Amino acid sequence: MRQPSLDVLMKYVDCKYTLVIAAAKRARILMANSDSEEFKDIKPVSRALAEIGDGKINLDFLREGNK
Repeated sequence: MRQPSLDVLMKYVDCKYTLVIAAAKRARILMANSDSEEFKDIKPVSRALAEIGDGKINLDFLREGNK
């Protein structure tokens, strides 16, 4: 799985900091909701970045605060 380029990812966020926070939070959610065998080939951060690049992730969960 290839990670999307930074140009593609920046279409969905306003700055690089937001991208890092969104990818980290999404990766934590993925890890919490699955078993460890699922991420043997594709790491959670790579999957999170791919989901953001595909537009599958609504970034409103960033505004909810720390949970």
